[in-house]
Amino acid sequence: MTNDELPISLSASDVAGPIRMRRNRRHDWSRRLVQENRLSVNDLIWPIFVRDGDNQSEAIASMPGVFRYSVDQAVKQVQRAARLGIPAVALFPYTDPALRDETGSEALNSNNLICKACRAVKAVVQDVGIITDVALDPYTSHGHDGLLEGDEIVNDASVEMLVRQALNQAAAGADVIAPSDMMDGRVGAIRHGLDQNGYQHVQIMAYSAKYASAFYGPFRDAVGSSGTLKGDKRTYQMDPANSDEALREAELDIAEGADMLMVKPGMPYLDIARRLKDTFQMPTYAYQVSGEFAMIEAAAANGWIDREKAILESLLAFKRAGCDGILTYFAAEVAELIGQ
Repeated sequence: MTNDELPISLSASDVAGPIRMRRNRRHDWSRRLVQENRLSVNDLIWPIFVRDGDNQSEAIASMPGVFRYSVDQAVKQVQRAARLGIPAVALFPYTDPALRDETGSEALNSNNLICKACRAVKAVVQDVGIITDVALDPYTSHGHDGLLEGDEIVNDASVEMLVRQALNQAAAGADVIAPSDMMDGRVGAIRHGLDQNGYQHVQIMAYSAKYASAFYGPFRDAVGSSGTLKGDKRTYQMDPANSDEALREAELDIAEGADMLMVKPGMPYLDIARRLKDTFQMPTYAYQVSGEFAMIEAAAANGWIDREKAILESLLAFKRAGCDGILTYFAAEVAELIGQ
């Protein structure tokens, strides 16, 4: 049979051969070439807990490997972050119960733990951003994020207090104010307060979609609010059943002046992160919260999962969902792994 006599009724699949997706997965080099999402040290924000005292590091039982640090030791941890190339840390206080009251007045103390830590860090480390949490729960005797009148968390009076807290932190050197309280209108009020007082450069990372989640327990141990919390936070934090509501919250925060958006918790709410990123194209972050951290640690301690692989896979999931960065207690360890 000559070439002219070859059959010409070949289908496209006959010519191309079977589609084999595994070809691109065959070698390490080819997997790296086609990888769609990558995790880098630039994606990491490291939450650090601060306590009183000197030269102190106190283990948190429900968060293996995580500590509350006295200010001097917290500075050393931020120096470590700088060496590892971590862009920012988020500071959270463990407030002495004797300093807690109904109004969270310690939040306005210019020499409280967070303010002392901000000043101490800025005196030594200039190239790591400091993110400070704006909410009253570490300071109130009732453990809520706002002011309590009877059985109600009142909104507008709480916002006034939160603005004062934000200004206190900005004066101490905070680079990013992160309102996590979920009061209505607080982003706009804080932005106005910062601008009116000469802090136009201070950024706002809004916890736009913060859910009333069961995954916060170890964090509340870490900041000392688990034993003080009266009731729950469902009247101001979001219902885990809702997704469209998160878009409305984020849209309001953007209109009020938010520079960045936050989803909390993280992995159970990857769909929310994806929706926010696709809808608004804003810098979007997620918080891999204490309960997520504790689950990985507990499963690894029991030999049920490969700890290192699970950590990296969980963080890569945030990137796949569209997040520009992740708050994670694994930040320092992961930065070292990436560096290796």
